[in-house]
Amino acid sequence: MTNNPSITSHINAAVGPLPTKAPKLASNVLDLFSLKGKVASITGSSAGIGLAVAEAYAQAGADVAIWYNSQPAKEKADKIAKTYGVRCRAYKCNVSDQQDVETTVAQIEADFGTIDIFVANAGVPWTEGESVEIDNFDSWKKVIDLDLSGAYYCAHAAGKIFKKNGKGSMIFTASMSGHIVNIPQFQAPYNAAKAAVLHLSKSLAIEWAPFARVNTISPGYIVTEISDFVSDDIKSKWWQFIPLGREGVTQELVGAYLYFASDASTYTTGSDLIVDGGYCAP
Repeated sequence: MTNNPSITSHINAAVGPLPTKAPKLASNVLDLFSLKGKVASITGSSAGIGLAVAEAYAQAGADVAIWYNSQPAKEKADKIAKTYGVRCRAYKCNVSDQQDVETTVAQIEADFGTIDIFVANAGVPWTEGESVEIDNFDSWKKVIDLDLSGAYYCAHAAGKIFKKNGKGSMIFTASMSGHIVNIPQFQAPYNAAKAAVLHLSKSLAIEWAPFARVNTISPGYIVTEISDFVSDDIKSKWWQFIPLGREGVTQELVGAYLYFASDASTYTTGSDLIVDGGYCAP
């Protein structure tokens, strides 16, 4: 008879004992999705998907820390706080700078008392076209530093708080581009970065199983400022490959982020939710 220790035994030996009891959960499904009493931190949340998620979390009752770099967000944070009766503050941070991330996370913890939910959402697209035609690596470095390394820096800082508290939900914004190769545009560096984020998340889900959940959301083409540089001719080709025949809007994503953040997903970790209008289905 061969010795075949379980994955639980491996994790217990590596990072400590896993929880053995299910959490006490609300009996009403709407209460499961409530974020009252929780603190959420969202990078890249001065606009686009991140801002929509920040507002949705506030609507669900969470106090929210908004992150920005080049686009100030204090007025947006003030508006969210006033509209939904929660605490909301804006923090300037260069996510591709590890020390800046550590400092910002520490400040948020000091201001709010803790962090229960962290969404690593900040990212930039690849706008240079065919990679073999690039004469320098500045564009590659920018995409990898922000979309991949920045996501890890955020997880590294937030994970310390989650481990200390024995709980937490880490959510990465990945992309359908981590699952497929987009056409007709060429964006190999972006695709590679997002594929790495997907595997980083799955790996952390195992490492962090004793104290936190880790999941990803993979949006498809969403109408935000990040794709403003794309011509209508290219976008019309996108629509031909999307079974629903259109780009999505940010409000069609927020439910996915709320699920992973809330107690509705306490048995969900290492998962990815694709929200792409069916692009990846064929």
